[in-house]
Amino acid sequence: MPNVPLIFDAHLDLSMNAMEWNRDIRLPQVEIRRRELGMKDLVDRTRNTVCFPEMRRGRIGLCVATQIARYSARFSTLPGWRSPEQAWAQTQGQLAWYRTMEECGELKQLRTWPEVEAHAKLWSEATVTDKLPIGYLLSLEGADSILSWRHLEKTRADGLIAMGPVHYGPGIYGHGTDDEGPLTAKGQELLKEMERLGIILDVTHLCDESFWDALGRFHGPVWASHHNCRALADWNRQLADDQIKALVERGAVIGMAFDAIMMVHGWVHKRSTPQDFGLKMEKICEHIDHICQIAGNARHVGIGTDLDGGYGTEQTPMDLDSIADLVTLAGPLAKRGYTPADIDGIYQGNFLRFLRENLK
Repeated sequence: MPNVPLIFDAHLDLSMNAMEWNRDIRLPQVEIRRRELGMKDLVDRTRNTVCFPEMRRGRIGLCVATQIARYSARFSTLPGWRSPEQAWAQTQGQLAWYRTMEECGELKQLRTWPEVEAHAKLWSEATVTDKLPIGYLLSLEGADSILSWRHLEKTRADGLIAMGPVHYGPGIYGHGTDDEGPLTAKGQELLKEMERLGIILDVTHLCDESFWDALGRFHGPVWASHHNCRALADWNRQLADDQIKALVERGAVIGMAFDAIMMVHGWVHKRSTPQDFGLKMEKICEHIDHICQIAGNARHVGIGTDLDGGYGTEQTPMDLDSIADLVTLAGPLAKRGYTPADIDGIYQGNFLRFLRENLK
């Protein structure tokens, strides 16, 4: 396994896997898969890629971990909770899981730059990582669960550092993937409150109109936690070139996602397979190259895998069986001419620099 001192993953739905998929991700990967044999409720059963032992094996010692609970209004075909109040309660259950994992010594919440810096140093210098807690920063994917600004203040006090206003389709605060329209009036107010509280805006999942609306209104720090390039995966879920350019100008970092539907043209959900495309992890290097060509450097790309974000190995590159396999990406990047400093930046340095400059 290549010598990678630390990987920072900017998007993992850890609590969703624990609370909704009912996985004990403290267990070894093989044990989680064994326990799911015969289960048919979800297509990704027995195909998980993320658990604490595999994160430690791959030296993913830092991550942005999500709370996620969307509101699904009457007649909506999207999955979600039937009221924003239920969505809020779900995020609080997820928070309770994170707190429990802290008590178990599995996780350590990081809220300030000195805490992040110290934890990155701990992992970078460690020769043995199987007992180290994994550092996490808390984010909220989709803001439907924010019932009031008092609730936003509470979640900020609980350590929230980043938020994406929307997820799929229409939301309370704006319009997301596969939808159209600008931010709602409440969404405009949300951005003001986020800016006041020092919360990072995650533009992931904003539809084009809401994306440009948000970028024009929000004056705080911006990133895209798990996004690839529309030029290489033609879907509105991905970033168009003018959006990438605008994010680079704002000093953002874009996390590369390893969901196959976000890596190639023409993937058909629940029908295509990685074998249909001969898809391997090296494909993500093309997305990295594309962003670096627009930026003129390698300072705006990171890792935001979204692994086990509602899918498993049925929708990952053929050579990605575990999140620990991320370490093998260093070889293809080096062959493409990326320097050790570039690769270090992609693995962790670019997001760490962003946090050093913007984490309040």
